[in-house]
Amino acid sequence: MSRFFIQLAYNGAAYCGWQTQPGLPTVQQTLEEALSTLLRQTVAVVGCGRTDSGVHASDFYAHFDAQVADPEMLTFKLNSYLPADIVVYRIFAVRSNAHARFDATARTYHYHVSDRRLPFRQGLYARIYFRPDLDAMNEAAQLLTTYDDFTSFAKLHTQTKTNICHLSHAQWTEEVDGWCFSVRSNRFLRNMVRSVTGTLLDVGRGKLSIDGLREIVERKDRCAAGVSMPAQGLFLCKVEYNFDSLMQNPNNNTDEVY
Repeated sequence: MSRFFIQLAYNGAAYCGWQTQPGLPTVQQTLEEALSTLLRQTVAVVGCGRTDSGVHASDFYAHFDAQVADPEMLTFKLNSYLPADIVVYRIFAVRSNAHARFDATARTYHYHVSDRRLPFRQGLYARIYFRPDLDAMNEAAQLLTTYDDFTSFAKLHTQTKTNICHLSHAQWTEEVDGWCFSVRSNRFLRNMVRSVTGTLLDVGRGKLSIDGLREIVERKDRCAAGVSMPAQGLFLCKVEYNFDSLMQNPNNNTDEVY
């Protein structure tokens, strides 16, 4: 039995998030059923995070333990078996203690908005009804990188032990048909990106000042922040690892640390 990482992407519109839930379609359940069928053994998959219902991932990692003779062939078979809204990019062997969630060093999310109707991007962005002030939103985004306690943007009553996150990047950019908010951190709280985005958009339409944003962060009160944006505009787009430390020793295939 060996441990493998699987790199995949999915359109989350048809799923109630990543994590398996009784009686509901999820990405984890779909992937586990496909792996178990193809490998003819029960396979449990551990994801790098837990995206909510309707959230997408253009870069996602998970790990599983199984006997796999040919990872490339398994990748091909999975893509033939899985529904069209899930794609597997690669499967590769890692150390027996490698963990898709805990070994991730950083994650980057993108949130897409537009003030126009985009029929060919339905379910992939959130509609807004004003033209935001990009400079003001970027000033506000940079302010967020000076804080590390994001209690004001965390979903209430979760089992999270700490609300400390270290944002290393937060920026709005203009796209051809809208705007994108990109944010990178070592970790994120549940619903954090969507509530941060909604609050920054309040700045962008003149409803909230920079000083007002500072007050919201320092109050550490979720009720003080802006609305949580809809799920469909959110993408987990990059998960980072120190892959050299995760890979198996190609010479002896042992778990010796080096």
